[in-house]
Amino acid sequence: MFRKVTLAAAVGAAFVAPLPAIGADDAEVQKIRDEIKELKEGYETRIHQLEQRLDQTQQPAAATAPAPSAPASANSFNPAISLILNGQVNNLQRDPSTYHIGSFIPGVGDGGVGPGTRGFSLGESELTFAANIDPYFSGALTLSVDSQNEVLVEESFIQNSGALPGVTLKFGRMLSGFGYLNEIHAHAWDFVNAPLVHQAFFGGQLLEDGLQARWLAPTLIFVELGVETGRGSAFPGSDRDKNGANSAMVFAHVGDDVGISNSYRVGASYRATRAQDRTYDDVNGVGTAVTDAFTGDSKMWGVDFVWKWAPNGNTVDQNFRFQAEYMHRTEDGSLAYDTSGANLNGSYRSSQSGWYVQGAYQFMPRWRVGLRYDELSSGRPDIGLITSGALTAADFPLLAENNPKRSTAMIDFSPSEFSRFRLQFARDEARFNAADNEIFLQYIMSLGTHGAHKF
Repeated sequence: MFRKVTLAAAVGAAFVAPLPAIGADDAEVQKIRDEIKELKEGYETRIHQLEQRLDQTQQPAAATAPAPSAPASANSFNPAISLILNGQVNNLQRDPSTYHIGSFIPGVGDGGVGPGTRGFSLGESELTFAANIDPYFSGALTLSVDSQNEVLVEESFIQNSGALPGVTLKFGRMLSGFGYLNEIHAHAWDFVNAPLVHQAFFGGQLLEDGLQARWLAPTLIFVELGVETGRGSAFPGSDRDKNGANSAMVFAHVGDDVGISNSYRVGASYRATRAQDRTYDDVNGVGTAVTDAFTGDSKMWGVDFVWKWAPNGNTVDQNFRFQAEYMHRTEDGSLAYDTSGANLNGSYRSSQSGWYVQGAYQFMPRWRVGLRYDELSSGRPDIGLITSGALTAADFPLLAENNPKRSTAMIDFSPSEFSRFRLQFARDEARFNAADNEIFLQYIMSLGTHGAHKF
């Protein structure tokens, strides 16, 4: 439509423009008018033909698709395929198999928690298939492979846009829309690993099997509202073998440009889910290994902020991104002690929070540096079995009060938009009374067609 209006306006302007004054007789003036009329009619015919061709190219694919009985082209359903190759070399001062974020329930061995393994290893590599299905739906599948050779369906969803003005529907498995970083695939992060708050509250990244709806308001600034609901089986929830939804979330985003060099986005999220017999391993007061389990409600809220700068909007030579998130989680229910032995039960309530702030600066083409600081506050959980005197705090050592924190610095080099090498150092003080110096050398390579990343 924009091309048609522009072409018609340009031709119309040419014919309504006043002719220069001429000192000619009536016959010569009439001749000029006849020539203009003939030229105008020719242009109008040509414009009409061009409009018809444009209308034909804009018809929905379904209108020109072959009948169901006719064989479709072998290439008509080929999806876009992308492959992310990710590997790293880790130098870790302390044994990673004993890693635990002090005072936070996820415990040892949860995927996405901790610095990974020592020495050479694969990071999270991804294989993505994406394509339009028909004029109404598109689909995508992302498989991830970790350093333990475990394959995970990270995302597998169908998306619909345009059925309702400004509304996008997504259903299937997806990265949850809570906060800012969680929706971004790991290869697009500014650092090797996720902030501590994501590791403690989500066990890495939060996946949801369910439905998400977003509405983009028709306003001059960016305003987006969304809801999400689903199975809620991923940490901090659990699989409850229950019909219907086990989680519910709402979120909102506001953003805009500030001049031609700056832009921002502010967001807020709230999510509620429930866990049933969510187990974790601990060691009691006499050194015996026990398995404890939480059952109850887990509610979270968070705010996020992103600011981007690039001179005159050109990110090629220089750019800077500032990013921060704060999350608060309340869990209320019961805690079972030694589920395979004594199996004692009592009330449990915790109020915990965490945040991070980071910046990544590209100071010249291909080169970036970044800093991140993250911190958690465990609070003092109210454990009924301790309050009643049935057990002591020594029987729940992993839930002792603690304030984990970590400082991280990185520098990376990107030979092209498809490859990146990163060197990262972290001073990790998440364990109880023990710091770890961690060095990572990472590569990220992108093959094939890959969609654009979010703001």
